[in-house]
Amino acid sequence: MRLRALAPGKVNLSLFLGGRRPDGRHRLVTVFQSVSLADALELEVLDAGGDMVVCPGVEGENLAQLALAALRERGWSGPPVRVTIDKRIPIAAGMAGGSADAAATLRLAMALAPGRAEEVEQIAARLGSDVPSQLLAGVALGTGAGEVVERFEPLSRHAFVVLPSPYELSAAAVFSEADRLGLARADDQLEARYDRLAAALAAGESLPGELLVNDLQAAAVSLCPWSGEALEAVLAAGAEHALVSGSGPTVVGLWWGAQCAQQAAAAAERLRRSHPQAVVAEPVTAAFAAPALT
Repeated sequence: MRLRALAPGKVNLSLFLGGRRPDGRHRLVTVFQSVSLADALELEVLDAGGDMVVCPGVEGENLAQLALAALRERGWSGPPVRVTIDKRIPIAAGMAGGSADAAATLRLAMALAPGRAEEVEQIAARLGSDVPSQLLAGVALGTGAGEVVERFEPLSRHAFVVLPSPYELSAAAVFSEADRLGLARADDQLEARYDRLAAALAAGESLPGELLVNDLQAAAVSLCPWSGEALEAVLAAGAEHALVSGSGPTVVGLWWGAQCAQQAAAAAERLRRSHPQAVVAEPVTAAFAAPALT
């Protein structure tokens, strides 16, 4: 038996940074938007042995493997499985590729042998602050360190051009640089941004420019000047807005409106002359990432 699912990456349409919490993580108010740039996962039921995760080209600890181990610790009764990951989301790029894989692994496991939804949510939060938002594709408002998630209906039509970077940035390094630069907002400012974002998302329209902000952007550019150059290139190609996604260094251009996909495609074609990896991505919903039997 084989199950397949896509693991969509994410773009942070907004990311407002607060101070450090007692656990060392920073308080955040952020908008996650799942996008069509996605890893592909296949779960295969094994006759015997232990769970396996195969991810060609990626070394070291894998969040998908940790997700399976956490399920077993909670008593998940599924048979042994092998999960194979075809990586398409850039690594260490601010698009939560590892978190997306972990969330997709949890979705596949629940499709194979259902468990308690609240336990899956607890596992996701334990794996990392981006994982809970990835359990369901779509639009989510994250608070806490990003792990407290509120779901919203899709926003008005929009599209992205994604510029993957030849460089990698660790989230820890970017947050440390943000501290050095003094980028954190006071608690009352963070709460005000939350109120404005919640109201804008509930309206289901486009977000105003003053909310399309990533407070980590200056830190990412400081550590990776390529990101600053890419931001300028995306704007020069006609993007309405340009942002570093999450902790970077990936840069995205954003268009709103009925012609957004065509505008993004034309911009990507121009950008490929200097950035060959430029790709168009569109927002996606949970149906995009639903497990399917093959």
